[in-house]
Amino acid sequence: FTCHFPSFPPIPSPNRATAGMWSCITDFFTYETTKSVVVKSWTIGIINRVVQLLIITYFIGWVFLYEKAYQVRDTAIESSVMTKVKGFGIYNDKVMDVADYVTPTQGASVFCIITKLITTENQVQGYCPEVRHFSSSSGILTGKCVHFNATIKMCQIKGWCPAEIDTIKITAFASQLSTTPSMILHIMMMMIQSLLTLQHVCCVFVCRGNFLPTITGDYIEKCNFDMVNNTYCPIFRVGDVVRYAQQNFSKLADKGGVIGIKIGWMCDLDKSDDECNPSYSFTRLDAMSQKTAVSPGYNFRFAKYYKMENGTDYRTLAKAYAIRFDVLVNGNVSTLNIYLNVPFDENFLLLNHRPDQHQTWYAKPLH
Repeated sequence: FTCHFPSFPPIPSPNRATAGMWSCITDFFTYETTKSVVVKSWTIGIINRVVQLLIITYFIGWVFLYEKAYQVRDTAIESSVMTKVKGFGIYNDKVMDVADYVTPTQGASVFCIITKLITTENQVQGYCPEVRHFSSSSGILTGKCVHFNATIKMCQIKGWCPAEIDTIKITAFASQLSTTPSMILHIMMMMIQSLLTLQHVCCVFVCRGNFLPTITGDYIEKCNFDMVNNTYCPIFRVGDVVRYAQQNFSKLADKGGVIGIKIGWMCDLDKSDDECNPSYSFTRLDAMSQKTAVSPGYNFRFAKYYKMENGTDYRTLAKAYAIRFDVLVNGNVSTLNIYLNVPFDENFLLLNHRPDQHQTWYAKPLH
């Protein structure tokens, strides 16, 4: 019902417009209240309190404690990754160091460790028979058919000769990588994280790195990452990384593949900065290539060029099978949204009631 205070005395209006304006003024200064009914019933009372309890539990337990709806989140991060590989190995009776089996050499977030090489030496520009039928992978077909050997003829190509034979069986450079403690993968990552509130007014800038303040030089020299005791050590053995990705090292080294090293940052800026630490996970990124026979694994080619005394160029072509490591950085940073405005007054008003006498009527002001 509507409670009306003593109305204003009517004022004679010369016309309809004046009467309407006066009516608006009197309505504007009219005070309205709601009607509240007290029902004394155990059933209705229990249902009422259960519903209230569920609503309060939902807001406190789910919205605030679990979902943390009072915070604003940001997943757009800026990161910079630097990598360094150290170690030695033996391949075909040759000692190989980092310059031999790591490419590229700049130490970026994506790099390869070569595990097998098929080389074709002393190639020069000229004409020669192709090594496979109906293939132009080694040069341009001339349309002629020439002798490959005494009994077989092949299509002639123009290009780097002799043509590459990449089907020979070669043992992968695997045993040294998987067992030698000195063959380690050293990842140093610096992440720059910026967080901007939804209102674009309050800015929070966070700069964190995976070299924690508690890490010392002595610790770096001795530690190796593991999932239990050294979860923040930035030194990784290649064999351990492959094992954490649930891969067989020998098979991976033979065909090549792509391993992802994921560095995750889940930071709640409402807590101490010491709790904003990285977490590492490992996975095989090219898992689908294992299910196809067309192009399994990961390989690429590169060449080293030389010049003869007469000025003729020649090269050594290498087909490299490698394990490619992709260092991926992701993050989810949250902080208090100071502009969050929850209408607590209305919520508590809906849950409020007055335990008065039966059939007692009273009015409560609302916003």
